[in-house]
Amino acid sequence: MAQTSSRSNRKVFYILGLFNILMLLQNVNCCEYKVGGSGDWSVPLDDNANNYNQWAERSRFQIGDTLSFNYPADKDSVLLVNKEDFDNCNTASPIEKYCDGHSVVKLNHSGPLYFISGVHDNCTKNQKLHVVVMADRSNKTAASPPPPSADDVPPSPAPSGEEAPSPPTGSVEINPTPAPSQESSPPTPKNGASSIVTSFVGSTAAFIGSSIILGFR
Repeated sequence: MAQTSSRSNRKVFYILGLFNILMLLQNVNCCEYKVGGSGDWSVPLDDNANNYNQWAERSRFQIGDTLSFNYPADKDSVLLVNKEDFDNCNTASPIEKYCDGHSVVKLNHSGPLYFISGVHDNCTKNQKLHVVVMADRSNKTAASPPPPSADDVPPSPAPSGEEAPSPPTGSVEINPTPAPSQESSPPTPKNGASSIVTSFVGSTAAFIGSSIILGFR
């Protein structure tokens, strides 16, 4: 009887271990973004500049990612608000309020999110952030090929009985096509999971999973 109870407890332990591994694998690709790039949540040096929104436009936020805000807890806070309160800097009725000085906000759903400072005057000086969370991390839409240009379409053959026009005589000036400029790559999110971490976690999960299977035998 005692042996049966011990075996049952061991199975429960294995199941809980497997569940924790699956949760770890689910979060391994999530990224933590420091707002503005540095994580400092404060009034921009230029009151007319939308520093936080400009930074957000260069980033790709996805479900499971987090935003990190750093600020003096006794002087400021972070408010999650709706669009109307965001535009009007209304701090009276936030959806969520964070005031611990180091707030980490998890992005749990897709769509727009609006954050403002808990100090009204700071918000009016553009201490506010608007982010758009993408629908699905694995939803990658393939880019459609560009339509063929007029230069790529071959000329129609001349009707039967007619001669094709002769090429123009004299020298023809050929303008070389300029090489495309190198596009700047998007900024790498802070604390993003690398492929090395992913491989390590995957190998660990495979090893423990094999141990679990052997434990049931």
